[in-house]
Amino acid sequence: MPRPEDQPARQAAHLDPKTIAAIVIGNGFVAYDFTVYSFSAALIGSLFFPSANPASSLLLSLATFGAGFVMRPLGALMIGHIADNRGRRAGMIVSLALMTVGTWMIACLPTYATIGPISTVLIVTARLMQGLAAGGEIGPASASLMESVAYRHRCFMVSWRGASQGAAAFAAALIGACATALLSHEAMQAWGWRIPFVLGGFIGPVGWYLRSRMAAAETPAARERLSARLFTEHARPLFWGVLMMAAPTVSIYVTVFYMPSYLVRTLHRPAAISLLTGCISGLVILVITPLVARMADRLASRKTLQYATLAVSIAAAWPVFRALLDGASDIAALLIITAFVAFALNNAGAGSVLMMEAFPRHRRAAGLAVIYSVGVVVFGGFSPLIVTWLIDATGNPMVPAWYLIAAMTLSLAGLTRFPEHAQAASTRR
Repeated sequence: MPRPEDQPARQAAHLDPKTIAAIVIGNGFVAYDFTVYSFSAALIGSLFFPSANPASSLLLSLATFGAGFVMRPLGALMIGHIADNRGRRAGMIVSLALMTVGTWMIACLPTYATIGPISTVLIVTARLMQGLAAGGEIGPASASLMESVAYRHRCFMVSWRGASQGAAAFAAALIGACATALLSHEAMQAWGWRIPFVLGGFIGPVGWYLRSRMAAAETPAARERLSARLFTEHARPLFWGVLMMAAPTVSIYVTVFYMPSYLVRTLHRPAAISLLTGCISGLVILVITPLVARMADRLASRKTLQYATLAVSIAAAWPVFRALLDGASDIAALLIITAFVAFALNNAGAGSVLMMEAFPRHRRAAGLAVIYSVGVVVFGGFSPLIVTWLIDATGNPMVPAWYLIAAMTLSLAGLTRFPEHAQAASTRR
């Protein structure tokens, strides 16, 4: 049934371009600051988790990367609650401020060789702070964008949140590739690894400034206490939504953020070439996501394109990794990975809108944030760690393909059962 708090198209609260830019750019900064760690995981492992076994250092570093995800559900509840009750802008300002502080901590931390085990504790603390911020970002940003336009433009508008994450992945990988190519190994060990974090620390305040000057376009919904109602009254969309997150989270953390380590450590590809996969994948997400979302807006169901891309991705996962293992050239490997990313990571618009339309307005930001953050914790955040461990334990370099297929199959099951409000909403076009 139509939700009374969802306004007809002619009454949609249109945001001015500066406000939309502040939301999208700020979200990109948060995504950059949170994910740039993955491109320096090997170096951070040796500097903050020293071990006689390099694999152990990498595993501990990846575990710290995953630890940031543990805080995301808490951030989703806390910051999502702020956004639903005090306004979307308030929630987004809090998330960006927390992320900036955590990033500066990592950029300035002395290494294990300087202050010993305290450095390990501090870098884990910084990652937890970043996780708290990232967990609360998705809901307010997505809800603000969706509520700013009529029903027939929702997927396209929300897709720019996903596109900004592609831009963040591109920036993080490009900076990592340039630093690796231009600096010696000794320079990278000494100070070069800090460059991406310093840049993130500087651009964070820019995003905070833009958001602090946003017009408070939305009127906060009626205030309610943070309670179990979200879980008791909306258990079905929360559960199936978490399953839907398996495919996109595992896909981005395996094929974009873990792929450089996989190409270097398992397939022995050049480091600079491997980091280019992150650059190109980020660009593909940036370009393809809005285009697919525009198509999704023209369809009666939010699910149609999601079914199609999941089916293609499941069918392609095994051949993609088989081709990489069979000795595809570096250029061919880049093209293969890029093509797979284009299919596997293009539904941020339709997927997020489908989820948000299942909640009333006063629980929309928190609802999406919980789905996203819990899904990332359960399926995505620790996937680089799990895949690395499984490869070492089994000796099978095809583990990433099977892991992706399993995650996508779960998402397909979740998508079939997720409640859809598209038909009711379409009557308000």
